[in-house]
Amino acid sequence: MTGQLSFPRQHARTQRFTLGAPRALTVAPDDSRVVFLRSRTGTDRTGLLWVYDLDGRREYPVADPEELLGGAEEELSAEERARRERSREGSAGVVGYAVDAAVELAAFALSGRLFTADLPGGTSRELPVPGPVVDPRPSPDGRHVAYAAGGALRVVGADGEGDRALAEPEGDTITYGLAEFIAAEEMDRSRGFWWSPDGDALLVARVDDAPVRRWWIADPAHPGREPAEIAYPAAGTSNAEVRLMLLGLDGSRTEVEWDRQRYPYLARVHWSAYGPPLLLVQARDQRSQLYLAVDTESGRTSTVHVDEDSVWLDLFPGVPAWTQDGRLVRIADEAGARVLMVGDRKLTSGALQVRAVLGIGEEDVLFSASPGAGAGLPELPGEVDVHRAWFRGSGDQGGWEPVGKRPFPAVHSAARGGEVIALSYSGLDRPGARVEIFRPGDHGTAETLAEIASYAEAPVLTARPQLVFAGKHDIPCAVLLPTGYREGDGPLPVLMDPYGGPHGQRVVASHNAHLTSQWFADQGFAVIVADGRGTPGRSPGWEKAVRDDLAAVSLEDQVEALTALAGRYPLDLTKVAIRGWSYGGYLAGLAVLRRPDVFHAGVVGAPVTDLRLYDTHYMERYLGLPDQQPEVYAANSLVTDEGLSGAAETVRPMLIVHGLADDNVVVAHSLRLSSALLAAGRPHEVLPLSGVTHMTPQEQVAENLLLLQVDFLKRSLGLR
Repeated sequence: MTGQLSFPRQHARTQRFTLGAPRALTVAPDDSRVVFLRSRTGTDRTGLLWVYDLDGRREYPVADPEELLGGAEEELSAEERARRERSREGSAGVVGYAVDAAVELAAFALSGRLFTADLPGGTSRELPVPGPVVDPRPSPDGRHVAYAAGGALRVVGADGEGDRALAEPEGDTITYGLAEFIAAEEMDRSRGFWWSPDGDALLVARVDDAPVRRWWIADPAHPGREPAEIAYPAAGTSNAEVRLMLLGLDGSRTEVEWDRQRYPYLARVHWSAYGPPLLLVQARDQRSQLYLAVDTESGRTSTVHVDEDSVWLDLFPGVPAWTQDGRLVRIADEAGARVLMVGDRKLTSGALQVRAVLGIGEEDVLFSASPGAGAGLPELPGEVDVHRAWFRGSGDQGGWEPVGKRPFPAVHSAARGGEVIALSYSGLDRPGARVEIFRPGDHGTAETLAEIASYAEAPVLTARPQLVFAGKHDIPCAVLLPTGYREGDGPLPVLMDPYGGPHGQRVVASHNAHLTSQWFADQGFAVIVADGRGTPGRSPGWEKAVRDDLAAVSLEDQVEALTALAGRYPLDLTKVAIRGWSYGGYLAGLAVLRRPDVFHAGVVGAPVTDLRLYDTHYMERYLGLPDQQPEVYAANSLVTDEGLSGAAETVRPMLIVHGLADDNVVVAHSLRLSSALLAAGRPHEVLPLSGVTHMTPQEQVAENLLLLQVDFLKRSLGLR
């Protein structure tokens, strides 16, 4: 039985307790149904497409992969595997879908084949088209389905008739309708085509990755296999060339024009019935971006708005977009706060840190936000709430209110239809997430209509994080002590467990986010998770404090948090270890090399060690171009002479872990670090993971990786 499993095995088998939980919710505009994905159990990787009928108060599956594939094994194309890696998708079956405007027709790919679902009727069918199919999307009117296949953008009637290519690649390096690596990995843009509101044309990205350098990823465990070739745009090198085409179903073709040399990044595309197509394009240095309206007759663009920032500009989910009366919705950094803008009107203040736009109604905007610095420190760090802001009121600033506010700290997200909202939230008071469907009323009231069941497994342990602020910078921290620890039990060895960098908030008001840290605590550690400067959710200035100085600022804040918390918790500062993955691995490497006076051992997982080897859009945002600031890259890297010059003479145990199939942080990072350490005479251990990417979804790998880390940490700190 699952309850008899150890936490590492259960954590791995349930894919971090995400299996069986409802996700990817869509509410029909007439509030008749909610569509979502969910597997049948908390250990079943296969996702099904479901509908919750709000009129009948019942749910039913509309797409079961086992039935649709006749029990056959799922086969994934290289393009689909890449899409899942970029989105960190480790499950199987139906992992994504798209719907028409009425939310009556859904389209999805399964094993490279195209399927559609009649959502009110609860049935699915396959459309016989050339494959392998990637990212199928119905037209808003439900009459056609567009999809990418073989580098082409194709369209077929919803009845399965009339399949044809609207654009075919002119060469092996060209694709239509797919997001390039940088867009999917760093810009949160996974799409490559967008339907017109009336369903008679599409905007389609044309990507040519010929300018991008080729890298080869080999599998040393299988020397007979050819290395996989990838186009990887490392910092300072060429990106893919991205153009945008307006393709009519009548065969017409018009290229959309903008200054692609000055603004090469196509970051966002929005096309609704409330205005012309809207683009957000960024300069390569990400300090300037344009909001452009597209003339669909000529393909020419006109500037709607310009953003500029001396440090960098961030991208946000859900914007830009139009309101129904044609005003621009965006999120902006103003006066030290991240605010919601509709036209020229600021709808929020420094009391909120706006994070995403979730839906736009006739007179309001649904958005997620954290408490902002303008309201002072909240009682606890890590809350994310959903709010509504009105833009039809009077005055310079509209009002806003929480939506579905719960009486406990939590992390909320939502989807909306007409008047109905599907709210997903996870709090500190219980494991897992809940999904409630409700109709909001006045002054924060709500009529609850239904709750969508979760089949996620209950963890075999309970996380007990104490969320606090620490140090002169009021660094958000989570502190976890062993289950059953009592004040008289004495000081504990410390494990710092950070991500600690951009895009990765770890200190959140959600139980399951702290399960692994609690498990490490139960092995006899006081575990500290600290979100220092550079991490999201605080303020623009907090995030941008790491410009040109990732290493020093990130490491300084980990030390500050540890030192401050030592006066409040039973910490044995003579036995301090640190572990991390990706940016957290980079930070762990920095810690044991540059501050061995504080850190006595480190687990360095999939670290970025030579910052010139990471991608353009990410690394250039923080450090600029390598040829313009070589000293900045050298000082922030672990493997350069300048980077290693910060290493103290004291040698601390280090375990370097890396997946050999990683195409995001390639294993060259760890190999170069190991070589540099060996050349410097610094002993260390290396654990290569054959066939593992930047994710570690394999059950045995994920389980044993936790066990091996504990063994290394205890051995290194002399706890045995």
